[in-house]
Amino acid sequence: MHQWMRKSGTIVNHFKSLLLVTNNLSSWRSYSFVKRSQFAASFAHNLPVADRDFINSSTHFCPRRFESVKSEKMANNVDDNQALELPEGKVKFTPKLRFISETADERECCYRVLDENGNQISSSNYVEVSREVAIKMYIDMVTLQTMDTIFYEAQRQGRISFYVTAAGEEAINIASAAALKIDDIVFPQYREAGVLLWRGFTIQEFANQCFSNKADYGKGRQMPIHYGSNKHNYVTVASTVATQLPQAVGAAYSLKMEKQDACAIAYVGDGGTSEGDFHAALNFAAVTDAPVIFFCRNNGWAISTPTSDQFRSDGVVVKGRAYGVRSIRVDGNDALAVYSAVHAARDMAIREQRPILIEALTYRVGHHSTSDDSTKYRPVKEIEWWKMEQDPVTRFRNWMENNSWWSDKAESEARNSARKQILHAIQEAEKVDKPPVADIFTDVYDSPPSHLCEQEKLLREAIKRHPQDYPSDVPL
Repeated sequence: MHQWMRKSGTIVNHFKSLLLVTNNLSSWRSYSFVKRSQFAASFAHNLPVADRDFINSSTHFCPRRFESVKSEKMANNVDDNQALELPEGKVKFTPKLRFISETADERECCYRVLDENGNQISSSNYVEVSREVAIKMYIDMVTLQTMDTIFYEAQRQGRISFYVTAAGEEAINIASAAALKIDDIVFPQYREAGVLLWRGFTIQEFANQCFSNKADYGKGRQMPIHYGSNKHNYVTVASTVATQLPQAVGAAYSLKMEKQDACAIAYVGDGGTSEGDFHAALNFAAVTDAPVIFFCRNNGWAISTPTSDQFRSDGVVVKGRAYGVRSIRVDGNDALAVYSAVHAARDMAIREQRPILIEALTYRVGHHSTSDDSTKYRPVKEIEWWKMEQDPVTRFRNWMENNSWWSDKAESEARNSARKQILHAIQEAEKVDKPPVADIFTDVYDSPPSHLCEQEKLLREAIKRHPQDYPSDVPL
């Protein structure tokens, strides 16, 4: 700041000559774009070298954004009848009245490595996965699948208030997480528990959050499945749809300024692309060249709204080009394809300092949440077909078995182990006390303001008057 004040004071002295000219605003407005640019360039050239270097020093915005306004580039080799150099670049003219078509002749292809049976497609190019990594990927997919089943049942039994499964999207969770590094910052939506599982969040920590006990890092203030962990660079889930996207761009830009070998990744469903935050985030990321990956889980449904009622474009992948964001469409039920796409996207995002959009095509086999009954708006046969014929866990297992990396015995051991761990974690979570009422009002202000103190007082009085309406296991 002191350097800027010192330099700016010097620059102001040199700027007086410019003010003498621009003081007559009408004259300045009459200047052509070229003449204004030439004048500004002359002004900068006449500054002392130190000041000129200071104002021309590179920022974290890519300098190519501003190359087109250079007067010498505008003045040379441009046929005014055929093209025009604008601030955002050269535009060619045509005498033909032609509108850009709303659709392409063909839909964008979807990248795939494994077919439905888990066989590797010939001539497919993908990032190799070691035996060790592949086994961990599969065990975590099985664990996530088992955890979803048991926690869903626990909600139906009234032991927790809410739950969301990732049924049918296990490959998206685990494979994308496996391609990232722990320093990469994750901005989840709410169906990415598998990403946190891969990073080392324990089954007990999942249970503590869902049962809202004292060991829950959120102190019971969040709904179940709204996980968060500073240790694992996993930003706490927010129910508000797509708000995490612009936040991820800001985080990515900070990583860029600090020259970190890391990126941010933001997950969002197809429904989230209908929010303004999605479009603002893509534009924000493109303009700042932020190293961020936008990962869209296009599972066909935004609760009960099908994608056909959400957009007329060819899915989500084509939206990237409109904002200048490199994009790819991938088979979300193919773990190897997801892993390869995210691995390549991460490399490009960091090495080239650019945003990447990934659209993963999949299907939400489960209900949107425990508050939803999806059989009311889609055929049961359709759900069952995706569950049986397109299961990403089975597909990856087949590939593992083809490589002699997995067996029936290993399958039985993995599923039994996962089930025992999860049931034990639930039993332990239920034994832990709930957070006290006072925790509702802490961790925001150093000293609680008067209106919060008044609210706490009123709450305590209401609990005393109507104890039957409040949980008896919450300490006062």
